[in-house]
Amino acid sequence: MILDRIIIKRQRFKRIIEEFQVKYMDANELLGRYAAGKKEFTGVNLGLANLFGADLIGVVLIEADLHGANLVFAYLNRAKLFKANLTSAKLSGINLSQADLRDAKLHDADLHGAMLQGADLQGADISLANLLDANLMSAVLRNVNLNGANLTGACLRGANLREEKRVYNSTLRGAKMRKADLRGANFAGADLSKADLRGANLNQANLRGADLSGSNLSGANLSGVLLSDANLNDVFLCDANLNNAKLERVLLVGADLTGVNLEGALMSDTKLNQAKLIKANLRSARLNRADLSRANLRECDLSEADLVDAYLARADLGGANLTNANLIRAELSSANLLGANMSGATMPDGRVVS
Repeated sequence: MILDRIIIKRQRFKRIIEEFQVKYMDANELLGRYAAGKKEFTGVNLGLANLFGADLIGVVLIEADLHGANLVFAYLNRAKLFKANLTSAKLSGINLSQADLRDAKLHDADLHGAMLQGADLQGADISLANLLDANLMSAVLRNVNLNGANLTGACLRGANLREEKRVYNSTLRGAKMRKADLRGANFAGADLSKADLRGANLNQANLRGADLSGSNLSGANLSGVLLSDANLNDVFLCDANLNNAKLERVLLVGADLTGVNLEGALMSDTKLNQAKLIKANLRSARLNRADLSRANLRECDLSEADLVDAYLARADLGGANLTNANLIRAELSSANLLGANMSGATMPDGRVVS
């Protein structure tokens, strides 16, 4: 019995020593053990370590402390970094494809040109991080904090930022995403308020219920995008392409849509009061019950548009093209129609202009 207790105590002591050695090993020791076949380094302390170009594919660094570490051009494909601390880490050019980064701390990290294709970043803190030209194709970004992050030129094609039943809430407030590739990305319910999305490619993206208020989407490609129930109040959409986009029940109060292409867009019940739509293309758009009160629609193309029950109180339609538009029961009594082309238009009382 006494011998058994001694053996048990020795085993416990040995485990404690091993855990201590693992936790406080240096970069060289980690690389040596990895090369020898060991991949499990949970809880290791490698703060400020130099792992430049290290080959650590599939390594397990769960809850590891890597704050300020140098992992430039390192290979961590399929690595497990759940709850790891990578605050202010140098991660330029790193390969983290298919890595598990759930709940990881990447605040202020430099991920310039990083490969994060298919990575799971659910719940991660990436605020103020530099993701310039990073590859986030098909990455999971649900409930991610990207406040103030720089995503200029980044590729988020097919990325998932969807909010589901208010459990997930991705935050990209103020994020810099100029000219980013966001084709097919799922941003449903995400917070993109005051984001810089100038020239971004959001073709076929899902932004249903997203908050884009105050964002700059000038020149962006939003063709075929789903924006139903989204908040776009005070947004800048000058010269953006939204042809065939779905914008039912969208808030666009005070938005600047000068020169925007909304041809064939579905905009039923949309709030566009006080919006600027100068020279906008709304040809064949469906604007049933839309609120366009006090909107500036000068020289706007509304030919063949459906404006049934639309509210156009004090709207400025000077020089607008309303050829063959349907204005059944629309409120036009106080609208400015000076110089507008009404040929073939169906007026609120059902009369067709010859």
